[in-house]
Amino acid sequence: MSQHRTARAAVFSAGSWGTAAAKILADAGTPVTAYARRSEIADAINTHHRNPDYFPDIELPSTVTATTDPGAALDCADWLVLSIPAQSLRASLAAWTPHIGPDTVIVSLMKGIERDTGQRASEVIAEVTGVGADRVAVLSGPNLAREIMAGQPAAATIACPDEDAARRFQTACHTPYFRPYTSTDVTGCELGGAVKNVIALAVGIASGMGLGDNAAAMLITRGLAETTRLAVAMDAHPATLAGLSGLGDLVATCTSPLSRNRTFGTHLGQGKSVDEATAATRQTTEGVKSAGAILDLARAHDVEMPITETISALLHEKVTLDQAAAALMQRPPKPER
Repeated sequence: MSQHRTARAAVFSAGSWGTAAAKILADAGTPVTAYARRSEIADAINTHHRNPDYFPDIELPSTVTATTDPGAALDCADWLVLSIPAQSLRASLAAWTPHIGPDTVIVSLMKGIERDTGQRASEVIAEVTGVGADRVAVLSGPNLAREIMAGQPAAATIACPDEDAARRFQTACHTPYFRPYTSTDVTGCELGGAVKNVIALAVGIASGMGLGDNAAAMLITRGLAETTRLAVAMDAHPATLAGLSGLGDLVATCTSPLSRNRTFGTHLGQGKSVDEATAATRQTTEGVKSAGAILDLARAHDVEMPITETISALLHEKVTLDQAAAALMQRPPKPER
């Protein structure tokens, strides 16, 4: 990275979390060029400093600009921050790779598992771009975009095998309201971010069925246990799952009405079909897309994940709502640890 200029970030794309990430970076003093698929979004950001699709009421810093040209967005970018649906990452990244600079560090904000391969986002990024692991980082934590856009306090974990790269991005996105911590446990951070979406679906279902706060607390706690089992089986550190990208993200996603996955689950719990819940939620719900892939990972590593198994079966219409609720409660009693 040049010592003679301000580090720059390219944020792909201009969705809800991408817009929030752009604001964080700009507020931390890192100029941002956002890549937007639609020209009207790019024009609105450049002209009115607002994203009319997601946060029409919140002004973005003047150091956030936008373009529909991925090459222009990546020109001289020190950071490529990716916030796109996990299932479209591979195809999109293949088109963008020729524009990625030789020293650009790629930061994934994605919280899903690729369905066809079972790969985490960092693995897809490394495979498609050929970039070494020391140039691929992950940011994950309890980060509800609407609250961050309002400047409410939040924190996250930045994980990268290269601790220096993690520290540099920590500086690039540290603001009075956003506190980033660093880690080298990329696997743990990514699994915490992916599995919590599935657990949030379960908590939402319980809420939609009126099952109460005790049931929600049970699902959150046992959901953390099964997430940790999978993470440890895949060589992650168990302490990571007790941190911001594990427990922190799990609590926020399972309890907030701003959470897409919890909201989607609530629709299911109220008796809507998957298609009806999809129409009602209107945004990408990674837990729905990733549940089957996470279950495949669990089976490949011989890990028991009963909540994930039940939610996957419900999403694929292999069990009814009542059968799913009964399955979650009828686990055989055993020692907690």
